Amino acid sequence: MVRLIASLSFFVMLAACAGTAPAPSTTESTPSVEQPQAAAPFTPASESAAPATEAAPAAESQVLFNSQQLDNYRLATPENIPAAQQFGAAQTTAQVADSSSLQTAQNPPDPYKAFPALVDQVFAFADSLYRAGYTDSATAYLERFRVIKPLWLQWEKRADSLLNEFGKTRAEKSKQFDPLVLKIQNMNRAQSAYSLVRETADSLIALNPGDSLVAWADEQKKLAYGNTLQKARRDLAEIRALAEGRAEFNAAQEKLKDFQLRYRDFEDSLQTAALAARIQELAAVADSVAKNYWATHDPAQALAQADTLKNQEKFPEAKDLLNKLMFSNLRQQALEKYNALADAYCNKQRKITSQLFTKAQKQKDPQNKKSLLQDAIDSLDNCLVEYPDYSQKQKVIDNKDFLQKELSK
Repeated sequence: MVRLIASLSFFVMLAACAGTAPAPSTTESTPSVEQPQAAAPFTPASESAAPATEAAPAAESQVLFNSQQLDNYRLATPENIPAAQQFGAAQTTAQVADSSSLQTAQNPPDPYKAFPALVDQVFAFADSLYRAGYTDSATAYLERFRVIKPLWLQWEKRADSLLNEFGKTRAEKSKQFDPLVLKIQNMNRAQSAYSLVRETADSLIALNPGDSLVAWADEQKKLAYGNTLQKARRDLAEIRALAEGRAEFNAAQEKLKDFQLRYRDFEDSLQTAALAARIQELAAVADSVAKNYWATHDPAQALAQADTLKNQEKFPEAKDLLNKLMFSNLRQQALEKYNALADAYCNKQRKITSQLFTKAQKQKDPQNKKSLLQDAIDSLDNCLVEYPDYSQKQKVIDNKDFLQKELSK
């Protein structure tokens, strides 16, 4: 029974160190193993406080120090509590004396599961004694278990003391963090540029605000990235329309230079270098096509020929012809055919990639496997370079990311 009490004491100590749930009240029943009680969501200090216990004065049994802003972003479930190895066991509030305790600290138990399971073991052992005919021993064992309540009240008092200590620290930190938290919220509501939100969020993280606010700041950066990416795509579409739809290449190039300065973080995602190459390509075609070229050539016949070349998988020839048709009276039809050509070319490259990946998976030689995976990646790059506006570009990028992870293994 001494070992049982020691185990219970250690579980409570670790649960208290986690500091993510209010201290349990003596009037509440322990959740059963079959139906473990879920951790209640955290609420601001103005709305809730830890209940008082019978064994501690009111001043000690309440969590007196909380922060409105910090509480809004606290970890909400025990599953989100980081393992001790993420921040070093030596930094935990309770110093663990032996190696077995250290191992447990690195994998903190969920008290809502650990306590009911341990109590069930007590009842099972008492029942086994009774069934074996040791009625007196079973009785004595359970009587020792029933007098554990004073220890429980001491544990509650200790948990309240630790919660108050944690609360004081959080309240002091909140004076630094709250202004940055509010600033980041307002910036994202106004859909400010990603670079500005990221800079402010990184400033918050640099202050070491705690695991919950670090996670929140990272999520805010992702939100800002998505908002800015949508705007960047709209701006990029306007630049592309200048080049492909209106043949205003100088204006398109100037706007693209300004775009690249404003959206440096999105260079890879939006393939702006590929668009710059596309504008230059069209500008070169415009210079090579005489003004009276289509006066002596039939655009409709050329459009049909481009279809034939595409079906024969003569993609470079089809692309050159369609580029020339961009400067005829069939510009819109040529642009539609160009997009269809991009689909056909990229679908073939994706098929080649799939075949190379399947072949690579069967290789026993690591070097041969890596070579095939690199060839598969190159096929996807061909698509992204030749047709940066391919309709399934995101799938190509996702496939490329997957293959690069495979290559790095």
